[in-house]
Amino acid sequence: MRLFRTAILVATVALACTGQATAQSAPDAGKPLSIDLWPGTPPGGGGPSGPERIGRTGTGVGAVSNVSRPRIEVYKPANPNGAAVILVGGGGYFRIGIGHEVIPTARWLAALGVTPVVLYYRLPADRWPAVAPFQDAQRAIRIMRARAQELGIDPKRIGVLGFSAGGNLAGIAETRPTNAFYPRVDATDDVSARPDFAGLIYPVVSLQPPFNTTRSSRELATQKDSVQAYSVELHVSRDTPPTFLAQAADDPIADIGNSLVMFDALKKNGVDVEMHVFDKGGHGWGLGDPGTAVASWPRLFAAWARRNGFFSAVDDTPFARMPSKAAAPTSTDDDNALDDN
Repeated sequence: MRLFRTAILVATVALACTGQATAQSAPDAGKPLSIDLWPGTPPGGGGPSGPERIGRTGTGVGAVSNVSRPRIEVYKPANPNGAAVILVGGGGYFRIGIGHEVIPTARWLAALGVTPVVLYYRLPADRWPAVAPFQDAQRAIRIMRARAQELGIDPKRIGVLGFSAGGNLAGIAETRPTNAFYPRVDATDDVSARPDFAGLIYPVVSLQPPFNTTRSSRELATQKDSVQAYSVELHVSRDTPPTFLAQAADDPIADIGNSLVMFDALKKNGVDVEMHVFDKGGHGWGLGDPGTAVASWPRLFAAWARRNGFFSAVDDTPFARMPSKAAAPTSTDDDNALDDN
C-alpha cells in the first residue's frame, strides 16, 4: 500500500457555544462542553473513591484513571462540518490514554471541521463492573444524537474512533447497539445507540484464544461470559456500520490477528470495511510520529470517511506539523506499567 508521510496541523479548539456545561452555565473560552453521562449515580454500583488520577511517568503520561464521573467533553471546531467523532482512548481497561492518543487526535479532527468528543469511561480496574465501560459508550452515543441540534452536529454522522482497548469498546458499541447494557434512564435512551461509522486503531477485538493474552481480557474477566459478550467479531452483523481498521503487523500487545478476524467478519456480513496493515509500528502510536509508516493512518481514515459521506468538507489543510502535546496534568499517578491494552 502507498504510505503517506503525515503531520498534523494544530487546531485551535473553540468553545462549544450551545448547551449547558455540567457544573457551570458556560465553559471558559477554549474549554470543552462537559456533559455527565448519567443524571445520578451510574448504573451497576461499585467504583473507586478519591479524585481522578492523571499519569505523569513512563507510558502512563497523560493517562486518566480512577474515573468516578463518566462524561463526555465536546469541543467545537472553528469551522464545523456537522460530523462528530467520539474518541475512546486505550489502556487495558485500567486507564484511558487521554494525553497521548485522544487529545492529539481531537486537535487533528477539529482541524478538519469534525467535532471531537472525548469519552471518560468507567474502568473495571477501578472496581466498576465489567459492563460499565460499555454502558458509558452506549449512553454517550445516545446523548450526542439526542442533543445533535443543540450541539450543531448531524445525527446521521456520529462516529466512534477507538484505540487498543478503546477499539474493543468502540467495536462493541458498533456491533451491539440494540443490546440493553443498562435499564432505561430517561428519554435519551429512546434514541438509537448505533454509531454511523467506526474506526478501530490497533484494536483489541477478540478475547478468544489465542488473542486472550491482553490486560483487557484480564480486566473484563470479572464477568463470567466476558469472552462471548465482548469479543467484537462474534457480534458483527449486516447492521454493523462501515468500519476502518489500522494496525501494525509487529504489534506486540494486540496481535494483528485481531484486525484480521474483524475484517473477515465484516466482509462475510457485507459491511463496508477498509483495513491498513503496516509492516512496522508496534502498539500505542496514537497519531504516529512524522515520517513513520503508521503516521499515514489519519489521512487514510479521513479520506475513507469523506468517500463514505461522513466528513463532508474537503480537507485542504497543509498538515504542516504535529499537534502540540497536551498540557501537563495537575495530579499524579505513579503507574508506570507497560501499556498492555
